Amino acid sequence: MGSYATWSCLKYIPHRLAGVALVAPVINYQWPSLPETLIKEDYRRKLMRWAMWLAKYSPTLLHWWVTQKWLPSTSVIERNPRFFNKRDIDILKIIPGFPMLTKEKLKEQDVFDTLRHDWMVAFGKWEFDPTELSNPFPQNSTLAHIWQGFEDKVVPSQIQRFISEKLPWIRYHEVPDGGHLIIHYSGLCEAILRALLLGEENVSYRPRLSSTFVF
Repeated sequence: MGSYATWSCLKYIPHRLAGVALVAPVINYQWPSLPETLIKEDYRRKLMRWAMWLAKYSPTLLHWWVTQKWLPSTSVIERNPRFFNKRDIDILKIIPGFPMLTKEKLKEQDVFDTLRHDWMVAFGKWEFDPTELSNPFPQNSTLAHIWQGFEDKVVPSQIQRFISEKLPWIRYHEVPDGGHLIIHYSGLCEAILRALLLGEENVSYRPRLSSTFVF
């Protein structure tokens, strides 16, 4: 969810930034630039729309819903290939996972309210469309980066590629067999820092094919 704040820094205070690296940044389906042909059949778009309506107009019902015993637990969700690819599931066996999303934590009103507000900010109506931002680092082409897993089942890589093509001043990196939890993969943090601070490019993370979109 930190990508909302990061995009906002690029929009409003770029002169105070030394560089930016976004890792699997959130996609907001309300951004005007996203073509209907690219997002029309994406089930995540419908899920976001439904969840946003509940978060905005019926938070009490949403709170009740996410704490019901018959809903899958976080441990079950973390093993679900619908949300995580094989590497993600392996990672979730050795990291704490998502403790704030357990039913016990969600029963706490302050935890639920914090997550609900984060959700509404990330997927609500923004004051700007990130794809319309101008280059805040015109003298250096290595200071803005997006890192994405090709097999990410939470944030779709095909839309991330579209965004990176709209913003050619951002260097786009893609983990070929990566899911949503690439930040936990061995060596990835080092690659991010070396790219951001030293301008190095690891060829392993170059997109496999350049994407072509027809509207």
